[in-house]
Amino acid sequence: MGRLFGTDGVRGIANSELTCEMAMNIGRAAAMVLTDSNHRHPKVLIGKDTRLSSDMLENALTAGLCSVGANVVQLGVVPTPAVAYLVGKYKADAGVMLTASHNPCEFNGIKIFSGDGYKLPDALEEQIEAIVLDHAQKPDCPVGGDVGSVSRAENTVRDYIDHIKSTVPFALDGMKIGIDCANGAASRTAEKLFTELGAECHMLADSPNGVNVNDNCGSTHMESLMSFVKENHLDAGVAFDGDADRCLAVDDKGQLVDGDFLMAICAADMKSRGKLNKNTAVGTIMTNMGFNRFCDDNGIKFAATKVGDRYVLEEMLLEGYNFGGEQSGHIIFLDFATTGDGEMTAAQLLSIVHRRGAKLSSLATLMTRYPQIMVNVEVSPEGKLRFYTDDKVKDAIEKAKQKLGTSGRIIVRPSGTEPLLRVMIEGEDPEYISVLANSVADTVRDRLA
Repeated sequence: MGRLFGTDGVRGIANSELTCEMAMNIGRAAAMVLTDSNHRHPKVLIGKDTRLSSDMLENALTAGLCSVGANVVQLGVVPTPAVAYLVGKYKADAGVMLTASHNPCEFNGIKIFSGDGYKLPDALEEQIEAIVLDHAQKPDCPVGGDVGSVSRAENTVRDYIDHIKSTVPFALDGMKIGIDCANGAASRTAEKLFTELGAECHMLADSPNGVNVNDNCGSTHMESLMSFVKENHLDAGVAFDGDADRCLAVDDKGQLVDGDFLMAICAADMKSRGKLNKNTAVGTIMTNMGFNRFCDDNGIKFAATKVGDRYVLEEMLLEGYNFGGEQSGHIIFLDFATTGDGEMTAAQLLSIVHRRGAKLSSLATLMTRYPQIMVNVEVSPEGKLRFYTDDKVKDAIEKAKQKLGTSGRIIVRPSGTEPLLRVMIEGEDPEYISVLANSVADTVRDRLA
């Protein structure tokens, strides 16, 4: 993790940690790093989610980009994967998304995409950091007609919706679904998309006011959608986060269907149709052990990466795989997208349910979930660094591994976006792994908080 960039872009409390000055400087640096020096006026797209601070940061970022000669095209409120897609469609040199994903409204962030629609590799992020923090390269400041311009794209929502629809071979005619937009970017796109696909849509959390994004709604707060689907006898429900790059689902019984189950359903379907490259699905070290068992039982290979959809994508590109994702609901269909796309995931999932004439609850039995406990421990920045060297923390983790043996596993890792260490244990006995996880968490808290 870099000095500015975490696992998913730059993130912090808007106007405090992520200031207008920083946004402007990141805009300048990104334009310098991502565009050809011979390109007089590179085109950079900017999208944003529904946070009140997004307008403020958009203006600062726009000023920075224009100050080094870049032409800015503002997309308005759109999902993150729409920016990634539209970079290519609009033949832009780069794209930027202003969002803090699943975090509360006071946070915001900057995600940057290169001209091919992919998130930046570490090396380019480090170049931007060096310009912003170390003043490693002085920006040219053009004047007169060489200053960049600002325009507004008018058809972003239509273009993105048409793209998602083109990836779905089977319509959703007759399906009744609940859709939780997290009061975020999906509020602009989801109802229109799924209605046009033929579904009867029941909307939740689709009235953003700038401060209610992810507020007891969306993919991090599934309880309301679970109750709504069950009480209204719907076929399924889908929930997105603030920037709609992740999706979780609810089955017809009102039960949660998390990213691991979504991957199992989609991977099995793709394999049955000969669409799963090298019969391989890519996940992370946090993917539930039950998914490994599912892969073994269904002739699918499983490749695990570090946590973060960027690392899942890197493995897919390196090895020629076309499907992967995370338990959190970041799922990448590389045949259609260059990043995780919540609405695409939902469309693919619901299409499978409709085509097979099966209940989502029935399809989800493909995989059996191992009990899993996650304890988040708030730590200081110094504690986050000491995690790698503290002997007592290492000893507590090692003792837990020995107690679990071959019937479970423990993973302790720093969060890439928050001041947390995450203690995760899987095993056969829920009560036992809960006690064990909290014991390790107590040691982490004592040593690193």
